[in-house]
Amino acid sequence: MKKLRWITETAVLLAVLVTLQALTKGFGQFVTGSCVNAVLAVAVLVGGFGSGVTVALISPVLAFLLGIAPQVLTVPAIMAGNTVYVVLLHLLADRQGKNLLRQLAAWITAAVAKFAALYAIVVWLICGLLAQPLLREGILKPPMLKVLPATFSWPQLVTALIGGGVALLIVPVLRKALRK
Repeated sequence: MKKLRWITETAVLLAVLVTLQALTKGFGQFVTGSCVNAVLAVAVLVGGFGSGVTVALISPVLAFLLGIAPQVLTVPAIMAGNTVYVVLLHLLADRQGKNLLRQLAAWITAAVAKFAALYAIVVWLICGLLAQPLLREGILKPPMLKVLPATFSWPQLVTALIGGGVALLIVPVLRKALRK
């Protein structure tokens, strides 16, 4: 019964994530990214570690399929950033949600770490160190050298903070409704 509940919760969270990605696609990175980060945080804080990691890994694939992720090359980077975010929330947040200071510290730490991971992988590694070989092979197109750094720099911190903040407001209500 416990496994069935986990599967159901994770499936519902993925459905919410896909719906939010599709509905907010036209509103830009700040809206869509904040919604995705809110779902990621809710997944790990309500559904648990497995649910959070599952949503973290599947969400970039769905974003790419919906045309939100700018290029297939970024999908593994987004997976890594999302995973860093949910793992740190899982490890650092107060599971009962009673210690506000701990919740805030977990939220900020996870957001900064996600930003740092995405910046390191996309901006520094892909658009920096690997740019020339990727351009030569046709894997990376020249316009992406401008788009990717703009997309995967400070906006990632902003969307992770907004999404996490929204989740911290929603999670107590969800926990009470689900009696967790």
